[in-house]
Amino acid sequence: MILDSINAANDIKNIPEGELNELAQEIRDFLIQKISVNGGHLGSNLGAVELTMALHLAADLPEDKIVWDVGHQSYTHKILTGRKDEFDRLRKFGGISGFPKRRESNCDAFDTGHSSTSISAGLGLAKARDLAGDDYGIYAVIGDGALTGGMAYEALNNAADLETNYVIVLNDNNMSIAENVGGVSSYLQDIRTADAYRNFKMGLEDALNRIPGGVAVVDKLKKYKSSFKQLVVPGMFFEDMGITYLGPVDGHDIKAMVKVFKEARRYPKCVIVHVLTHKGKGYPPAERHPARFHGAEPFDVETGLPSVNRTKANYTDVFSTVVIKLGERNEKVCAITAAMPDGTGLKRFSRRFPERFFDVGIAEEHAVTFAAGLAAGGFIPIVAIYSSFLQRAYDQIIHDVCIQDLPVIFAIDRAGIVGSDGETHQGIFDLSFLSSIPNMTVMAPKNKWELSDMLKFAVKFGSPVAVRYPRGIAYDGLEEYRKPVIYGQSELIYEESQTVLMAVGSMVKTAEEVRMVLKNEYGMHVSLVNARFVKPIDGEMISYLAKQHDLIVTLEENVENGGFGEHVRAYADDNKLNVDVLVCALPDDYVEHGNVSILAHEVGIDCESIVKKIVDR
Repeated sequence: MILDSINAANDIKNIPEGELNELAQEIRDFLIQKISVNGGHLGSNLGAVELTMALHLAADLPEDKIVWDVGHQSYTHKILTGRKDEFDRLRKFGGISGFPKRRESNCDAFDTGHSSTSISAGLGLAKARDLAGDDYGIYAVIGDGALTGGMAYEALNNAADLETNYVIVLNDNNMSIAENVGGVSSYLQDIRTADAYRNFKMGLEDALNRIPGGVAVVDKLKKYKSSFKQLVVPGMFFEDMGITYLGPVDGHDIKAMVKVFKEARRYPKCVIVHVLTHKGKGYPPAERHPARFHGAEPFDVETGLPSVNRTKANYTDVFSTVVIKLGERNEKVCAITAAMPDGTGLKRFSRRFPERFFDVGIAEEHAVTFAAGLAAGGFIPIVAIYSSFLQRAYDQIIHDVCIQDLPVIFAIDRAGIVGSDGETHQGIFDLSFLSSIPNMTVMAPKNKWELSDMLKFAVKFGSPVAVRYPRGIAYDGLEEYRKPVIYGQSELIYEESQTVLMAVGSMVKTAEEVRMVLKNEYGMHVSLVNARFVKPIDGEMISYLAKQHDLIVTLEENVENGGFGEHVRAYADDNKLNVDVLVCALPDDYVEHGNVSILAHEVGIDCESIVKKIVDR
């Protein structure tokens, strides 16, 4: 196999040109085989194989720098930089990450995981290069979906003034996770179909260069190209900003891309190279269902179907069902997603109520302020965003929602440890940053029925509410405990004495396990409280428990700093309650990628670790 000869950066330069397409196919086969076993981002990587190969042929790594936006499409880059033998441990604890990591390789120029950051990071690297007096190349690879994020435009605006070389590669596949929406998508679609201009330009330039004096004519024409482009290419958005535009170029034609990348590298300013790719290319199931194969679970290669069929609903499924019922009962209920109708469970709502569903693109900040506007106009918007992505809209939550006390509901999926995607995707900060905001109510359900009850409560509440729930199968235990949701009140499930476990959301299930171990193996008397509300905390319940118990143990899937446990401890101290408080939460650190149960043990919030903390204290 040709792939066997790729063991370090720049090895691809030793592959004969006639064998590059065969290498591309071998890389695709390798990715499909490995991801079918371990899971991972498949569609985006299959679409970027030739693009990545062309970049590696045009650049010299690690001297030149490639910044991958989001980074989920960097698998081929990892293969070409000597990491293919580590793919059996891809996204596993202790193995390589599914995203660029500087600690993994000096060929990874910048850690990424969220969208729309690459142009800013690359621009900073370009300025650092110039300040140091160096002359290496910098390539920022950004998808057309990421161009729906406002940060990308802030960076483009800044990059337009750059008086040194910087290459932005626009990987245009008309997709983010779902199909792209909005004006940017329409604009790029117009460019994709502007073949007449591209063919005319290339043909005219080649013809003139072959005749005596033609080079001078070409140079003169280039000075006046703007007025001609304005007539032929729709909008000329990038050129009008002052950024040289090259393309579009076939993103699966390696030779053509290498040529244009080398041309772009010669410009003494910012250049954008528009590359057209096909998400999922080479694997029919991924081509037909790109959203399903964005972040794929292990699957059967022949059929593309998941290797393990899910028999129980996950929390996203429960949310999806409940939000439709809420929309049926109340015509004021709207739903908003930031380019993730499938991932957040809003696809069904979009079909049932298309006029009340809004996909705003990869633009979490805009999603929140847009929701605030809807709320100010008399509607009840439900904003469904993953926990780690909601971090991006912290200012908008404060400034546009909570200061005005507007009835915006935040449905926060993937809260807590999410597993294989690692540091950038773990939802371990939302309890801290949300509970610090006045007018915000923060809730977490113990099981699938309580998620339904909390969403119904939130719709009627009339002020900002955040409901956070984890990734994975929805817990269906404790069905018999379904006390009505009352503002600020927790739920006493088991009442004994000595020690009480106060658990938040997903940790109620863990608390049940801890309670049984403490009772059966240590003979302890243990009460269990479902906290329900992280803000406001139930001070009345805490005061009551302090009279009956020697120890309150708080359990949460969030960092300790600013979390539920700290608030309980502060309440006990402020009110001089005669009780000890033991906080079981995540440490002040980032959580790497790996299996959720392994990570829970590593950070000390699994049953075994919590029992040990209680017994050893």
